[in-house]
Parts: sequence; C-alpha cells; structure tokens
Amino acid sequence: MTQPPNQPPQPPNQPPGYGYPNSGEQNPYGAAPGAGPYQQPQYGYPQAGGYQQAGGYPPPGGAVPPPGPYGADPNAPYGYDPYGRPYSDKSKIVAGVLSIFLGYLGIGRFYLGHVGLGIAQLLTCGGLGIWSLIDGIVLLTSNNTTDSNGRILRG
Repeated sequence: MTQPPNQPPQPPNQPPGYGYPNSGEQNPYGAAPGAGPYQQPQYGYPQAGGYQQAGGYPPPGGAVPPPGPYGADPNAPYGYDPYGRPYSDKSKIVAGVLSIFLGYLGIGRFYLGHVGLGIAQLLTCGGLGIWSLIDGIVLLTSNNTTDSNGRILRG
C-alpha cells in the first residue's frame, strides 16, 4: 500500500489518516504525541477535581448578586409608587426645606429642575416670601409633586 504524498507515514496496524493518538510512539516531527500545535482533544469523564466551571456563570447554589445602583428599570431608577408612577431621584423633603428657607432665590424649584418657576421666584423674591412659604409647605405635604422629568418626588 502506498502513502499519499503529503501524509506522514502511518503505523502498520492503523488505517491511513488517523494520526498517533495515545500510542506512545513518536510522531514524524520528533515531538511527543499531543505536543505542539496539533494537540488531540482529550475526552472522557472528569478527573478528581470535577469539571472546570466556565467563566461568566455563578457557581451552583451561589448567591445572586444584588442589582446595580439604579435598579432594573432604566425608566424608573428608584422604583414605582403604589399607583405605578416612577419615583424621582429628588426628595420632597429637601425640595420643601429649600423652598421655605431659600425660596426667595428660587432654589427649591431649581433643585427640582423647574427652571422657569425658579427664575420667576428669583425675580419676585419668592413672591415677597409668601409664594416661597406656600410652595415649601405644598412640596412637603403633597404626594403628587413631580420633578422636571414628570417623576413623583420620593418621601
């Protein structure tokens, strides 16, 4: 039987084209079987250490990592109120206190993102203090006040 011209010589008891897996013989290139760029895959049962865990998956029975700082929903980073409206990242307590003490400068409305109302309060000195006082009380007591994105203020 003749060998094809581009194939290394085969052992006598093996059909052509199967190489030298686990035979203990030296391949024609001088390296041990499985060495070099043409390594044979090893199949079978796992050894003493078990299967190696692939990257990207948590170990079985492990803890689930907590969600990121903004939660799971990008449209409601701080969750939803009982009526299904998304919460804002702004606090109604901070907005109310800013409106009571610095309302003559419009700071409470600037904090909420209502720039137009903030400029109006700034130009009128908070409606001579009356507008800013009432605005602060309403911000502290209302459950329907929103920020500039239309989200309900957190308590």
